[in-house]
Amino acid sequence: MPPRKRFAQHWLRSEAVLAAIVAAADLQPRDRVLEIGPGRGALTERLLSEVAALLAVEIDRDLCRQLVRQFGDRNNFLLLEGDILKLELATPLHDFPRFQNPNKVVANIPYNITGPILQRLLGTIAQPATPVYDLMVLLVQQEIADRLSAQPSNKAFGALSVRVQYLATCEQICSVPASAFQPKPQVNSAVIRLRPRSLATPARNPRQLENLLKLGFGNRRKMLRNNLKSLLTPDELSQHLIALDANPQARAENLSLEQWIALSDRLDSQPFAVNSAPISGQSEATL
Repeated sequence: MPPRKRFAQHWLRSEAVLAAIVAAADLQPRDRVLEIGPGRGALTERLLSEVAALLAVEIDRDLCRQLVRQFGDRNNFLLLEGDILKLELATPLHDFPRFQNPNKVVANIPYNITGPILQRLLGTIAQPATPVYDLMVLLVQQEIADRLSAQPSNKAFGALSVRVQYLATCEQICSVPASAFQPKPQVNSAVIRLRPRSLATPARNPRQLENLLKLGFGNRRKMLRNNLKSLLTPDELSQHLIALDANPQARAENLSLEQWIALSDRLDSQPFAVNSAPISGQSEATL
């Protein structure tokens, strides 16, 4: 079945990458896995042989028919046809207790909905997702993988990095060339592994932290003293940054996750508001 552009379909055909995804998921016989976008079932086949239950969600009706023909006789396979961004998974699973409450996610997701899927899986700083999965292995655009796993003072480190790392640890497993797909996408990809977490010292006011990130990263070329001048005078901000062991001349990308949390907490007595944006996989400007 040829890929459909409207679903941004690219078939992963590399055996090495498929094996890397399965290995990264650290599958156990008791695991219940949610697979987003099984496509033609190349990864599905490998997952089914490793886990107790596999819940697959596919939006393409023709692919659903093909998947049922391939795996419909497996007692550990259940397919839901629909949009993962709109489905309430709990509702259709009442009669299928074996597939309820997946503890892991494996997905080769369309690049054009990477941001919304991340938000569906992780939630936001102010509203973490429920349920919380133990582990997620995702195949994403290389640029997004770099931003999700970036560390402070790296040019890829931005608001998306802080938002996701607040909710989960992120590591890159391997890079994936465009030649691993049919048809070839215009960009390279990477396999990442996310482990949701609860910080030992979370922000006192998570929504304020989200707002602060939006302001702080509003213009990456400018120093924080310029981006946050609507909140603090340069001298006031310098005092806060020095107290956090940060350079008073710092830009947003120079502060670590912990320093952003601490700065938000120090400003908690003077709440402010901007229009918060959801997690985005497209452009820093939309964060």
